[in-house]
Amino acid sequence: MLFDDALTFESFSDLEWAAPSTDNHGCPCCSPVFSFIGTMAFKEELASVEFWKSKNRVNGPVRNAVLVNAKVLTMDANHSVFEALAIKDGKVIACGSREEVALVADAEADIIDCKGRVILPGFIEPHMHFLPIASIGRFEDIGPYRFTKTVDAIGHLKKLAENLAQGQWLMARQFDPSLQEGPEFLTADMLDEVSTHHPVFVYNASLHFAYCNSVALQMAGIDRDTPDDPASPYGRWQNGEPNGVLKGGGAMSSVVRFNEGQKDYDLGGATLDICERANRLGITTFCDQATGSVQGVKEIDLYNALAASGSMTARLRYSLSYRLQEKWDSLGIQCDSGSDMARVVGWKIVSDGSNQGFTGLQREPYLHRQDAGLAYVPAEELTEMVMDRASRGWALVIHANGDKAIDNTLDAYEAAAELGLLTNLPCRIEHCSILHDEQIDRMAALGISPSFLIGHVYYWGHAMRDRVFGEVKANLLDRTAACEAKGIRWTLHSDEPVTEMGPLRCIQNAVTRDLWKEPGTKLAEQEAVSVDAALRAMTIDAAWQCHSDHEVGSLEPGKFADFVILESDPRDVLAPDISKIKVLETWLAGRQVFASSQPSTT
Repeated sequence: MLFDDALTFESFSDLEWAAPSTDNHGCPCCSPVFSFIGTMAFKEELASVEFWKSKNRVNGPVRNAVLVNAKVLTMDANHSVFEALAIKDGKVIACGSREEVALVADAEADIIDCKGRVILPGFIEPHMHFLPIASIGRFEDIGPYRFTKTVDAIGHLKKLAENLAQGQWLMARQFDPSLQEGPEFLTADMLDEVSTHHPVFVYNASLHFAYCNSVALQMAGIDRDTPDDPASPYGRWQNGEPNGVLKGGGAMSSVVRFNEGQKDYDLGGATLDICERANRLGITTFCDQATGSVQGVKEIDLYNALAASGSMTARLRYSLSYRLQEKWDSLGIQCDSGSDMARVVGWKIVSDGSNQGFTGLQREPYLHRQDAGLAYVPAEELTEMVMDRASRGWALVIHANGDKAIDNTLDAYEAAAELGLLTNLPCRIEHCSILHDEQIDRMAALGISPSFLIGHVYYWGHAMRDRVFGEVKANLLDRTAACEAKGIRWTLHSDEPVTEMGPLRCIQNAVTRDLWKEPGTKLAEQEAVSVDAALRAMTIDAAWQCHSDHEVGSLEPGKFADFVILESDPRDVLAPDISKIKVLETWLAGRQVFASSQPSTT
């Protein structure tokens, strides 16, 4: 397993329905889909600065401006709030009253009336998967955030199929039976309702399953006589005919490789799409966790070329995947190398699996089960890895979902700390899902920082309570308030493609602890935090966690003029309405990179 999160519950039981599979413990981001699509779509030109310059979508100048009549939440150490902000040459030069800022600003600076709107530092997404998202980003999204019922998703695909050119495949993604009302899996006869003329191929949200129609099966030559790979079998009807369910990388690739159109997939354009979507959400910096998962070490060349081209509208921070250790070491890459636009800031290790996939490593067995998950990296080996990387100056970023995995991670950190090796702080625990009081105390003593996938509460909290852990242990999920009380700096993340990027949604989830599937129900309400704390988690504390708080995360003189203008103050609206606040504008280094359809302040 390369990196992070979740098998859906129905996908997991679907695996049990079939022959044993090596994909039983997979997650979206370690899916073979990414390397397959990446291999098809990756072209050498993606490592060329000139290529990215030709794709440049950046418009407008870097502004020398004073933004007035605003509510500037600086997120500085004093929690300062001002009415004006001055920017020049891509940096903040002053915050304060209009009169104070005018003393510093140039006489020729543009005056921008913000009409009382709220300015915050640009949001920072501390854990997502950049190229994996880009690799599938242009396939049609039929997931639960767009369609709560599978029948509606099928109807949508049917309309799209009507406009396809002859021979064109219809590719879709994000089908998630754990969150969508309908069948546990899609079969060929269901997808034949979409089209009997065009191949139709749909990825499960786990990306370890896919589904296709009869046209796709016929094109691939798969029938009753096609042998199964026990590690990656075809779903079959009782008579032995394939039913369109494809389990694992081998089965999926045996069908989708016949889609010649994938060779023309615009990975470059899809990469810039991610930046634009982040900007629409108010994000100005995101951190890719486990770089190397799509194209190996070549990804660094892409990042560097993209950063040097001036075409990026969001800053990139990234952690290298431990699975490519020898190759990374041979390149001599050092932690914190790169530029302000793209920089390596961590070494990513995955110590266990996902709790909803029953592979997060637990102290005790899962609810109504005999197994307690898996250690992807055994405890002793994890300690050796941490000590080795820490001694080389790396900041560690360790995925640990289960409470036993967190025990092992803290043991490794303590061993390194005792030898004085943890010199590049902060070091992190990713997801840090099931957290006991004594573990929180150990984290506080070590200065270790957790990043919480808060969507575990919102989207899957009901299942964690009823199917995975039981109510008592589920109350230990994503303990933001307990960490806050101990003075631990923590962050929130989406882990996209596991959940969608959305800082305001993440803030709302942390403040309310609401359950999507059970309106009016909260999980571990005592772990709800204030809006101020959640805002810090998506701005200055996320910058600090990504080793970038010296340049972004707060609006202070000398830092980059990365900021977002919101329609309303998240602290003033009702908590369930935080995610509804409109992002009006996003600015990166003094340049407006997004403006909503509403009249701009500019």
